Amino acid sequence: MAGQRKNVEHFADPVGLRIGQVKALAREYPVQGRANNPNTALMHDLRVTHRLDFQHPIPSGREFSVSSSASTSDAQAALIRELARVHRLHGERAANPILAGALDRLALWQGRRLRGTYADLAVDPRYAGAITYFQNDLYGPTDTSRRDHDLARVVPIMVRILPEAVVGTVAHAMELSALSQELDRALLSRLPRTAQFTVAEYCKAYRRAANFPLRRRQIKLIVDVGAALDRHVDKPLVRAALSMMRQPARLAGLAPLQDFLERGFAAFRAMHGAADFLRTINERETGILEAIVGGTLAPFPDPLASPLSGPAPSSGQR
Repeated sequence: MAGQRKNVEHFADPVGLRIGQVKALAREYPVQGRANNPNTALMHDLRVTHRLDFQHPIPSGREFSVSSSASTSDAQAALIRELARVHRLHGERAANPILAGALDRLALWQGRRLRGTYADLAVDPRYAGAITYFQNDLYGPTDTSRRDHDLARVVPIMVRILPEAVVGTVAHAMELSALSQELDRALLSRLPRTAQFTVAEYCKAYRRAANFPLRRRQIKLIVDVGAALDRHVDKPLVRAALSMMRQPARLAGLAPLQDFLERGFAAFRAMHGAADFLRTINERETGILEAIVGGTLAPFPDPLASPLSGPAPSSGQR
């Protein structure tokens, strides 16, 4: 017993989660088929994960099953589906340097637009972390292929350790990433084939794409993912689950994925309530969308008109 207690303590949250919370997590979300020791189960699964070939394609839904006796949950099935979608998009981008360069330029332009639209929130200490997370991690120009591949490898572990609601939130985040990439491609095919374009040309291409229901879906996903994170961050068992995954994830080479999850939780927990933040995003992004649909050629200032400080974070609402 003493050895088991030490093993569990090793994965207790160093910023204050009690051992009892970790044990409660193990009781509430038991690992099927092995002793109910979260450290042992995680290390076993992550050692198996670590041996997977990094160049191997994302596994199919059947290969992702939690166990032979467990049915695939709706959240797990959605996550597998969206990971296959982003995997295909990453593959297309990697195989086409011209497409990759065009997507990077569009992402930079849209990132500057977002920085202008949310400059007031970015300098507010309450919201700065969440703005950075949305613009960098959820739909920014950063190459997320490594993170998404990590996520595909660790799905069997996530569904054992994390509540289904959290897995569903990650699935929605992947859907947002995939949809944003698809919308960018649709926009690129209608933009001038030049290094730069104007706000008016952007608006015309946006209208010619005529995918307004998908644009509204994109905004809804942004708000839904944010609202879900806001619900999860104050649940001790969810925080304990992330903490338990931290060291074994790093040992298995999955640090980018673990950092992605922890950054999101930290950013939203720091807000102490995200309702105002998400309402502002919904209102501003919907306002820009409806203005473009209505025919305006100047729904926001030219992103290239003036320099902005800090790194370009995202391609955002596209």
